[in-house]
Amino acid sequence: MVDMLIATLLVVGALFILLAAVGLVRMPDLYTRMSCSTKAATLGVAASVAGAALHFGDVGIAARAGAGAVFVLVTAPVAAQVIGRAAYLVGVPLWAGTVVDQLRDRYDRARGSLR
Repeated sequence: MVDMLIATLLVVGALFILLAAVGLVRMPDLYTRMSCSTKAATLGVAASVAGAALHFGDVGIAARAGAGAVFVLVTAPVAAQVIGRAAYLVGVPLWAGTVVDQLRDRYDRARGSLR
């Protein structure tokens, strides 16, 4: 039974990581690429690490795997937000089909700051 749970976690993790890779190729601009790849890769890494921790069955390995998963879950979305904001501020263009740009009226390009 535990082997089925481990296999399920590893397969789900691999599928989410594959979904992140497909998102990098298929999405039209930097912002949507970062959004889908960060979300999918974070879930994929968390599921894969959980499967590995269950596989080894050692408390020390499980603690390190849990710490690694928490680190990825905390840092990946924050890093994507910072990179996305920096890309917007330096002028990386949005996709032509973008509907909402919440920073358009709040960013002063002449001064280089947010209002």
